[in-house]
Amino acid sequence: MPYNMNDTSKYNDIINLPHHVSKTRPQMDMIERAAQFSPFAALTGYDAAVKETARLTDSRVILDEESKTVLDAKFQILFEHINACPEVTVTYFQPDLLKKGGVYITKTGCVRKIQPIEKNIVFTDSVTLKIDDIVDISGSIFPDDL
Repeated sequence: MPYNMNDTSKYNDIINLPHHVSKTRPQMDMIERAAQFSPFAALTGYDAAVKETARLTDSRVILDEESKTVLDAKFQILFEHINACPEVTVTYFQPDLLKKGGVYITKTGCVRKIQPIEKNIVFTDSVTLKIDDIVDISGSIFPDDL
């Protein structure tokens, strides 16, 4: 005989009894009670590992000789105008610390100095970029034909 959810005849003797409250143990609050039924994370860190694997990175672009020549000319112009603290927009490659590849970032700001030995440029906000990571530089100090 199939079970009938509406059939309470078996429980008529206890159905109307008051709810039991322990005299020796405190009643559990709702948050603790709900925590009993929360899902168990058997594989700690698994979600983070999946997200890290799915995160996309860009490959570093290798500049051709013509692009390198144009970039060198722009650095020379920038070096000549360094005392005027020129504002430029730089696109550079930032390697990823966790996996192969990285991301291209664009930064706009005033260049404070160029460090030719260290191969860095330093902005007025103290951000330092490696010249070898820069793939493009633009600004009003550069002629349109570059």
